[in-house]
Amino acid sequence: MMELEKLLLNRDKRAIARAITYAEDDEEKAREIIRKLYKRSGNAYIVGITGPPGVGKSTLTDRLVKNLVEEGKKIGIIAVDPTSPFTGGSILGDRIRMQDLTTHPNVYIRSMGTRGHLGGLSKGTYMAVRILDIAGMDYVFVETVGVGQSEVDIIKIADTVVMVLAPGLGDDIQAIKAGIMEIADVFVVNKSDREGADKTVLELNMMLDLDMPKEWRPPVVKAVAQEGKGIGEVLEKIHSHKEYLISSGQLEERRKNRIKMEITESVKNKLMKDVFAKMGNEEFDQKIQKVMAKEIDPYTVAEALYRQILERRE
Repeated sequence: MMELEKLLLNRDKRAIARAITYAEDDEEKAREIIRKLYKRSGNAYIVGITGPPGVGKSTLTDRLVKNLVEEGKKIGIIAVDPTSPFTGGSILGDRIRMQDLTTHPNVYIRSMGTRGHLGGLSKGTYMAVRILDIAGMDYVFVETVGVGQSEVDIIKIADTVVMVLAPGLGDDIQAIKAGIMEIADVFVVNKSDREGADKTVLELNMMLDLDMPKEWRPPVVKAVAQEGKGIGEVLEKIHSHKEYLISSGQLEERRKNRIKMEITESVKNKLMKDVFAKMGNEEFDQKIQKVMAKEIDPYTVAEALYRQILERRE
């Protein structure tokens, strides 16, 4: 582990990969690494890229990262892909689209399957972001799985959230309900060479004008990521939002909230591990049978299980 930690601080790609694998499969080892190196974290700026499926999130991320790499920045990318409910595997399409970045010495890309985790992220995302931060990345991009109306977990982990949309999303802006629209710090209308792009931009601006006045009004930027158009302006808006967060003191507040969520997530994962361990025994199966027979209700079983776990921990 000591050798792994040393290599991690030198941004060794194999060490980063091993540490993130621990975050996904062996949380205790990942926690041990983060505990020892935690003082080296807190320097990376986290950018969330989210939006519905098919709007070009991966292509946009690829272009943004290439521009930052040209400036000499070190970048980590976590791309969350959907997991098959049948095989448990995932199609790592994001890595395929960014394959020319994989060999760059200043870029590390990791595709992570959701593994049934809701919210647009995967279970190990919080730890993976922390590991990339410790490894000395200047920016960490977190690209969510294609999201719908309520997958808003990215707001809990990112400093700046970029919402990517495209013309022709069914009922336009109404297709993306209020919950997910409210988390954006920057809107990007990608594939803006298509018919209806100006209408989408107009509707977004109208929606933002209807909102209560705020210190930061999310800008709406047109882009054609496939051709590299508008990428510079998107980066400019991300930098502007970063400057706003720093000057207003909100960056510190966001990071404080992120720490709260990280602690909550860690506690929840530990408890769930105990719950599933308890649910795997014969005694629990007998209680299930009693619930089926209406001899007892599910909430009484849950309360008893909760008390057993607390007593064991005490």
